[in-house]
Amino acid sequence: MSRVVDYFLRYVQMDTQSDEESRSVPSTAKQLELGRLLEKQLKELGASDVRLDEKGYVYAKIPATCPERLPVLGFIAHMDTSPAVSGANVRPRIVSGYDGGEIVLNAEKKIVLSPREYPCLKGCEGLDLIVTDGQTLLGADDKAGVAEIMAMAAVLLENPAIRHGEIRIAFTPDEEIGSGADYFDVAGFGADFAYTVDGGELGELEFENFNAAAATVTLSGVSIHPGSAKGLMKNALLTAMEFHAMLPPAETPAHTEGYEGFYHLDAMSGGVERAELRYIIRDHDADRFNGRKQTMRRIAAYLNEKYGADTVRLEITDSYYNMKEKILPHFHLVENALRAMRELGIEPKIRPIRGGTDGARLSYEGLPCPNLCTGGFNFHGRYEFIPVQSMEKTVALLLRIAGIYGDAATGIQAQFAQDLERIREAAD
Repeated sequence: MSRVVDYFLRYVQMDTQSDEESRSVPSTAKQLELGRLLEKQLKELGASDVRLDEKGYVYAKIPATCPERLPVLGFIAHMDTSPAVSGANVRPRIVSGYDGGEIVLNAEKKIVLSPREYPCLKGCEGLDLIVTDGQTLLGADDKAGVAEIMAMAAVLLENPAIRHGEIRIAFTPDEEIGSGADYFDVAGFGADFAYTVDGGELGELEFENFNAAAATVTLSGVSIHPGSAKGLMKNALLTAMEFHAMLPPAETPAHTEGYEGFYHLDAMSGGVERAELRYIIRDHDADRFNGRKQTMRRIAAYLNEKYGADTVRLEITDSYYNMKEKILPHFHLVENALRAMRELGIEPKIRPIRGGTDGARLSYEGLPCPNLCTGGFNFHGRYEFIPVQSMEKTVALLLRIAGIYGDAATGIQAQFAQDLERIREAAD
């Protein structure tokens, strides 16, 4: 097997699920086990300045191999896996030379990965697919990205004749619960620009993502015996239903795609006296995003006017913003990734992220950071899979991007050279 596959198979068998209910950092101690392994492996490869900090972040440096003053380029992936499906006791296996038919993941439990339900399989004929046993997620999101960056690092550190500038590597905890960038040491990381390696199928390149907010709607009611409730009972559950019914019914995740935003009711609970609705709000366009938040405020105001003050309490917290605004001034990041893909025969697939990445937050903290593919499919579920060949091609992509930035003649356009000089001068 190739090195990237060896890394990947080892990483996915380590349970690193994050926990959104936890208040510790990282949210689960088991993420530190993978962090310690990555720290050890990077040191064995000969990387410099390797450290695992107390928050669970792993950092490392690959020294430059050419004398020119070049940008410091970063590559970032996250170590945790989604809490949506179990990540414990992952049993990966390789389906060699996929024939285009159904893949029986678990005969005993009759769990089958079928191209009828997952048409993405139709483009994978002849490839070697890494799958689960149908009882857990695989963890390609984002242990594929971790393995691909590690394999890239191994190649560069073992082959100093390859021209490249200084490269920084980081592996983060808790991305899946929205906290991956909370304690990221941007200044200590020391990169001028970076890529997250956290996307889907081979060729995906993303530099736009949702603006995101979380909304909590708390509804107060009055409970009284239903036999004598006329004119007195105020049912918080019914008010909650009324609130939700006033949102546009076709603007939910199940009815939207591409650049279309949505309101998503993520959780609900309560009784007659108190009920709670939890939403996430998403939109790529900043004006429409703000409009969605204003819609929820108008509904809350209307219901408070109808049923009395403080019947509805609405709290909205912004989570992250569309990184496009921060990427466009440094569009060489996209152009050079596209160039690398075309040179390697990878068909580029530029898509907006219907979600977010660590890179979205980091872009607003001064580290422009578009997102690259990992090669995987069906993330966050038991039908997750990834082709071996896509992982190997992604490693080649990372190496080629590093090489382009290491080529002073072609990798640094005039505008980029000006940007870099301005950044250096400001730092000095």
